[in-house]
Amino acid sequence: MYDIIVIGAGVTGTCTAREFSKYQVNMCVIDKGDDVASGTSKANSGIIHAGYDCTPGSLMAKLNVRGNELMYQLSEELDFPTKMNGSLIVCTVEAERGKLDQLLAQGEANGVPGCRIVEKEELLAMEPNLTPNAVAALYAPTGGIICPFNLAIAMGENAAVNGCEFKFETEVQDIVKKDGYFEIVTNKGTFETKAVVNAAGVYADKMHNMVSEKKMKIVARKGEYLLMDKELGNYFSATVFPLPGKMGKGVLTAPTIHGNLFVGPSATDIEDKEGVNTTQEIIDDLVNKASNSHLTKDRLPMNKVITSFAGLRAHEENHEFIVEEVADAPGFFDAAGIESPGLSSSPAIAEMIVGLIEDKHNFPKNENFIATRKGITHMEDLTIEEKNEMIKKDPRYGAIVCRCEMVTEGELVDAINRPLGARSLDGLKRRTRQGMGRCQAGFCTPRAMEILSRELGIPMTEITKKGEGSNMLVGKIKED
Repeated sequence: MYDIIVIGAGVTGTCTAREFSKYQVNMCVIDKGDDVASGTSKANSGIIHAGYDCTPGSLMAKLNVRGNELMYQLSEELDFPTKMNGSLIVCTVEAERGKLDQLLAQGEANGVPGCRIVEKEELLAMEPNLTPNAVAALYAPTGGIICPFNLAIAMGENAAVNGCEFKFETEVQDIVKKDGYFEIVTNKGTFETKAVVNAAGVYADKMHNMVSEKKMKIVARKGEYLLMDKELGNYFSATVFPLPGKMGKGVLTAPTIHGNLFVGPSATDIEDKEGVNTTQEIIDDLVNKASNSHLTKDRLPMNKVITSFAGLRAHEENHEFIVEEVADAPGFFDAAGIESPGLSSSPAIAEMIVGLIEDKHNFPKNENFIATRKGITHMEDLTIEEKNEMIKKDPRYGAIVCRCEMVTEGELVDAINRPLGARSLDGLKRRTRQGMGRCQAGFCTPRAMEILSRELGIPMTEITKKGEGSNMLVGKIKED
């Protein structure tokens, strides 16, 4: 019998687990993927939104602003990278300038610090590569960038160190209400728990509808992206948005926390909640927008695109976060409809969920709570002297595996052997960036597989890209 089971190991689920680990609870996180951040959290814009565009008085506005504040604190405690590079919402048509004033008023109502209107001369001085058609922009200095799966990894690792269990490749098939507890029926057996946190992303409606007569519908809203080479990483310093439209914040252009540039996302509602394939029609549209953007001074070079990818947003019809105990299923708590700015809000969502459950159960504080965590040491971030010292201690830090991102064997070994360590090639990629560079793993995959095989003690034929059913090798060619 668990005190709490969290369904979903994305940013909401892992932040909730970490927040709960401050208390003496018997807790477990279950996810149908093979790793944290294997669903919605693995593919999004990686933006820490300031909170100016949320409707004043909404839960979304409250949690976005609080989450923004918490995120930068947590990055120091848990050693994951963030950068407060600011956000610019650019108006290119004089007749639409009034929309900037509306956004400014919303930002002030929501308590977003430092928002102001930037006029054309100052704007072009801030961002020389911005289109000369820019009229003015709203500047939100607390906007930032982050790696979403590094957030989930950091939160998950810290929760695990503080006693939380994680069960991967464990898919929920049914949830049964019992007298004072729930049975969670999965493909790996049945688990009992006093409380459930539903952080299942695009499947949150499915989980909710198993226990409640008041049905919920979550629509999978696909967003496709173009990722560009690091040669263009300094094209903009801030995150540059167009004026928002009815489907969201629009196609933006922004640097990533790791020094690339990306363009996206699109916004297409789809039926398939696993539909993360990219489509030629949308990619062509993004290429057109990137090449002839109203945001950029010059045509972006499409020969610098190194990959495209797609992610799904958990859109609820009222475009509002649902963070509450289900009225007809006491003990079942929804964290549903967590679309943008869900990443930015995730620490605050966790804070709220834990507060709701703690009010009912009064769990004692965990006096042995470990609040900090040290991430993987990336050799590229070190000075020559620091690199030499690392190699002296462990020569594997001198053996480069991924030449595009300059990732060493020592980093891969650390990624595999730490709490919630990598068990697949995608797991290595998320933790170290091995395979994320210009060649997109074309050269480093065989060596990475060898290291996984050696460190996990499994044959090469058991190495997967992303868990069960994605084996990289299927056997040996028989010799005549």
